[in-house]
Amino acid sequence: MKLQNILLLLSSYVFYCFGDWRFLILLIGSSAIAYFLGIKIDEHEGNKKKFYVNIGLVLAIGTLFYFKYFNFFIDSFAELLGIKNTLTLNIALPLGISFYTFRMISYFLDIKNKKLKPETDALVFFNYIAFFPSMISGPIDRGRLLFPQLKNTRVFTYENGADAARQILYGAFKKLVVANSITPITQEIFQNYHHLSGSTVAFGAILFLFEIYADFSGYSDMAIGFARLLGFKITKNFAFPLFAQNIAEYWRKWHISLTSWLTDYVFTPLVIQFRDYEKKGLIAAIILNFVLIGAWHGPRYTFVLFGLLHGLYYIPLILTNKLNKKKKFLKSVPTFQELGNILLTMMMVCFAFILFAAPNLTDAAGMYGRIFSLSLFSIPQFIKVKILGFIFILILIDWINKDKEHGLEISRFNPFLRNLLYVFLIFMIMYFGMFGNSNFIYEQF
Repeated sequence: MKLQNILLLLSSYVFYCFGDWRFLILLIGSSAIAYFLGIKIDEHEGNKKKFYVNIGLVLAIGTLFYFKYFNFFIDSFAELLGIKNTLTLNIALPLGISFYTFRMISYFLDIKNKKLKPETDALVFFNYIAFFPSMISGPIDRGRLLFPQLKNTRVFTYENGADAARQILYGAFKKLVVANSITPITQEIFQNYHHLSGSTVAFGAILFLFEIYADFSGYSDMAIGFARLLGFKITKNFAFPLFAQNIAEYWRKWHISLTSWLTDYVFTPLVIQFRDYEKKGLIAAIILNFVLIGAWHGPRYTFVLFGLLHGLYYIPLILTNKLNKKKKFLKSVPTFQELGNILLTMMMVCFAFILFAAPNLTDAAGMYGRIFSLSLFSIPQFIKVKILGFIFILILIDWINKDKEHGLEISRFNPFLRNLLYVFLIFMIMYFGMFGNSNFIYEQF
């Protein structure tokens, strides 16, 4: 087990160096500080415990703030005062800093709340922070999940290996075929929206939903698959959100590790704090939670508004007491009502994704202006049958396996059909895959 962990840590650090070796010192230093602070938090009670918790939170959040938000706040402050900004710094964003910072924060808070004992094995702890399958784009794993696995010898089994390979294959199809094929089209639409019809901009927003879903869930599939090849079971990050029947269900299925993280450490404490205000307090807690989700993505006002809009989407569900009601599909084919619910939810999501895609408020307003024009009723440009075919395959595979762990969990299928699907997906990747755009959208966060 120790030898496995040594090899895993070295692999994680080598992997990190491929992104930017200069920040390896930051990663190792942050891990060392978090390791010692976790032990100190557990050793003390009262004010001393609070002191070490606050030190850990300030260092973790402060580091994230400096690298990710410092220039944004300095620029905004200077603009507000109408003065020339001379403090803008050339700051590069360390790879995966948002993800490993949230791991550290949850570690401190779980020890504080006695949900977790501090990890005294430095090799285990450093592996937890630097775990390379989920370093670039998550999922955001908790210590409670990874520590026990890091302390046990991992044994490779054929069943896990085969299922992991299927998940990796499907993730590669999502990324290389679906997402990478859509990216040039959405870039063309969003960069030139001034000259395009409202229907084309709206079509771009629809395509962007499938692009970001295929890109992000494709990465998650591959990360989970590679982790399973190493003997780990990490956090599931997507649960077929394209079939959500309301916005609350969508967020229970989309970027699950971030949603659950914020539910535990932000939303739940806010609900307790605002409990005397009943539904108004619940609305306030949800809106604040989603503003933070938006801001987590980066230093842009459009991201904040993206989160705010999703928070506002929850208000009808809260007022009608439908927030926690989960809907299951009645048949293998969705009913008209279920299909209507899905389409309405996806329309809301696509509408909000305009804010996500726009680089600034001016462009976001311009895109919405094009959508809310008479040209919305014209025939959109950039419709390609090939791209629509890729999306159809993605939706079909997801729908067939919507109650499974991942989209290619098909061990129950006839062996001939399984092999046929494997060959088909490999052919699609080799023939239609676009390997030039290897970056993942969530790398920048």
